[in-house]
Amino acid sequence: MFLYQQKDLPADPVFPADLEKLGYFITEQDQIRKISDPRVEFQFKINKHPRWNEVHREAMNTCIRNIVSTRLRKLGLVTLRLPLISKPTEAHVPILVSKNLATATRIIVVFGEPIQDLGIWAYRTVGNESIDAGSAIAFARAVLRKNDNANGKTSSDQGETALILANTGQLTWHCGAGRAMTLSSWLAMPRGSAVDSPPVMTRRNKIPGNANWQEHVDYVFDEILASRGRLVRKDAKIGVLGLADGGLGAIRYLANNWEDWQPYISAICLSNPLHLAKIDLADQDREDPMSFAYFVSSRCRGYVLTDLPLGLPVTATHDHGCNCYSSGEELNIECIMPRARAHMLQWLEKTFDDPDLCEAEMEFKEIDSERLEIIKELEAEEEEN
Repeated sequence: MFLYQQKDLPADPVFPADLEKLGYFITEQDQIRKISDPRVEFQFKINKHPRWNEVHREAMNTCIRNIVSTRLRKLGLVTLRLPLISKPTEAHVPILVSKNLATATRIIVVFGEPIQDLGIWAYRTVGNESIDAGSAIAFARAVLRKNDNANGKTSSDQGETALILANTGQLTWHCGAGRAMTLSSWLAMPRGSAVDSPPVMTRRNKIPGNANWQEHVDYVFDEILASRGRLVRKDAKIGVLGLADGGLGAIRYLANNWEDWQPYISAICLSNPLHLAKIDLADQDREDPMSFAYFVSSRCRGYVLTDLPLGLPVTATHDHGCNCYSSGEELNIECIMPRARAHMLQWLEKTFDDPDLCEAEMEFKEIDSERLEIIKELEAEEEEN
């Protein structure tokens, strides 16, 4: 029987959270590429041992998070700690809110995917397309730029919009690091050796009132959006944007509390909707204009994975009780938001502008393959132009 001492075990790998030291740079197109060969994107597999790959990826993701955080702050977003009474050294989860939260007449709240870091839609899009597109930067810029345009107008019906980026992913508190993180980051934290097991989680790693993504969604509604006259205006209208599980959490919360929230919710937009009308809206009367199911059918839309061009209606409508559209993304759920963010924002703005707008339930007919190819060709031409 062999007995290994700690000194005999392979040391845990260490990689600096520095883009240049990792061998990468940001191109003029805002893409991350290898310094030695600008044609090469980020390489995940650099070693046969999975531990090296995981720690190396976390170092790269830390660089990306720092870049995204800096750019979002330049756009005017600030950090809010939850629970609201928590100190910087106590267990808390950070969210980002625009500085005009208390004065805006319109609020867009985004509940992201539980696997992602704050402000990140898809790391793969960050590397492949651009940092702004793969994160909340481009979306936040589009939302807050509308305020700049509105300030030059005299029309009183053009309201100022605030943005809240909730944080359904970083819900594990690392006591040693003194920060909240995703499970992926937790597993990449330093260990005694490269073959040690990950640290065991205890109650000390739970964040009060935000122990999981559903609790976090509930907390944002109950403590941020419901604080009318304190953190938000009493007459502020809310547009909800939910990504996968984040959207499911919002649907479930509102279904259970619709009587309280009906006067304030303007519309809902979902990427990869996960709720099922037969289950999550089973207790709702869809024919009753005051019910949440009726609201979902008329003021909610979803964007799903499909090989159809962006914005075309799809048959997932009947599963979710709302009209669903092609996201322009065929493979990766996390890439729906980068692909369809402009469509989503357009829909939320349209519903803010017209409180009486209702989407009619769509009926579907077969599209022959020849017509579908023409549609795809037209879309390709638009992208080139």
